[in-house]
Amino acid sequence: MAFFQLFTIFCLALIFLTLLLYIFKAKNFKLKSWHVLGMISVVLANMHRLHDYATNFLIRNGGTFMLKGPWFANMDMLVTTHPLDIHHILSKNFSNYPKGDKFRDIFDFFGDGIINVDGHLWEMHRKNTLSITKHVKFQSIWETIVWSTVERGLVPVLESKLGTEIDLQQIFQKLTFDNILKLLVDIDLQSLSLDFHCIPCESAIPEIEEALFTRYLFPGIVWKLQRLFRMGNEKKLRDAWKVIDEFIHECLARTQNESATRNEEDASLGLFASMLRENKDKKCLRDSVVTLIGAGRETTSTALSWFFYLVAKHPIIEDKIRTEIYAHLEGDKKWDIKQLHQLVYLHGALCEALRLYPPIPFNSKSPLLPDVLPSGHKVNRKTRVLLYFYGMGRMKTIWGDDCKEFKPERWILKEGGIKHEPSYKFTAFNAGPRACLGKDMSFTQMKIVAAKIMYHYHVELVQGHLVFPSNSMILRMKDGLKVRLTKLI
Repeated sequence: MAFFQLFTIFCLALIFLTLLLYIFKAKNFKLKSWHVLGMISVVLANMHRLHDYATNFLIRNGGTFMLKGPWFANMDMLVTTHPLDIHHILSKNFSNYPKGDKFRDIFDFFGDGIINVDGHLWEMHRKNTLSITKHVKFQSIWETIVWSTVERGLVPVLESKLGTEIDLQQIFQKLTFDNILKLLVDIDLQSLSLDFHCIPCESAIPEIEEALFTRYLFPGIVWKLQRLFRMGNEKKLRDAWKVIDEFIHECLARTQNESATRNEEDASLGLFASMLRENKDKKCLRDSVVTLIGAGRETTSTALSWFFYLVAKHPIIEDKIRTEIYAHLEGDKKWDIKQLHQLVYLHGALCEALRLYPPIPFNSKSPLLPDVLPSGHKVNRKTRVLLYFYGMGRMKTIWGDDCKEFKPERWILKEGGIKHEPSYKFTAFNAGPRACLGKDMSFTQMKIVAAKIMYHYHVELVQGHLVFPSNSMILRMKDGLKVRLTKLI
């Protein structure tokens, strides 16, 4: 074993030194070097600004280009922001673009969760999730959960931190984590509280996301060797995986025991109780809950963070949102979904934040059969197609000359209603049969939280604190969102 470890370290060191050589050669940032390592050297040279660099290159190349990987690794990837390509892959020719074995290999952490499977198993997951989200009581239960966390957790924490520097992203992560856990397994964790106690599972989630992201950048042979010998990001992933699994199994056992001794109608969330009692397959439950926690916690907290970042940088828009909130809501009451629907300008501002900073910045697909995309590009079974949602929000050909501006009016009709864009153009919630089933849930939570904060507080960015995306599967802010709050009402 010692020999193989030394051999692996030697190979990785050789690759690293070779990459350094090409990084120094790539300082002029030209992507024309079809050498043995393909474009990977340029990608690594621009890791500190990867999304903006990739977007600018896409703009210069008409919105689509072929990313060449190392010749020996089968990593060539067609990167596209073309809306018709997106529509073709996610909707019109959906059956030809399953998740596939490569996707499941990279995202093995999610097991057989809904994001990781195809065919009958995916249809079963979707049917079960829809039956729950369409339940007559679901909306009222979800609103109750969110309001409970806001009033018992969010408001006391914000009141205790007035005038001091806080990380708003961390607060949103705790809030959404508490909400999704309560919804899924009926456990009130209260991680968002005045003592701000640390939950090991929470800190393990970013480790998972960053490790999975690196699997996209390196040849499979590299991260699989790391996994074999528990090195680097793969060691972090395995350690985090164990922490999360222990937490999930403890939650499931507790929920199953409690649900068996009480009436479903008396439970704060009876909708999942029967599923937990009836399902004896622990792995299936684990995979489902892990997937939904990842989706429910990370995407909404990230969207709220970028929303407040943009609002804080645009005081005129902040005033317009607050004026609308004061016109339609009373600060001492719990607002329901009908009242929140009246906040058209707030809805537009949230959509703008999602357009510019989609929580899931890309998706990838591989065809079962050779295909020709609407943009004219040919793909075969070995071609991985990366749908680059982050870049789409910054394309003049899609959103006009003002595409980089934060402009809520973009989402408002002349007569005053909300303007709806096709999902293959506004891809924050994916598109086609795999479109996000939690879209309405997400908007409900974001509107309650955003309106509550903006009704009572002014959010000011901490000067000198740099905000930029992390290199992760989720577009989190790398160093958080440092702000100070001022009480208004």
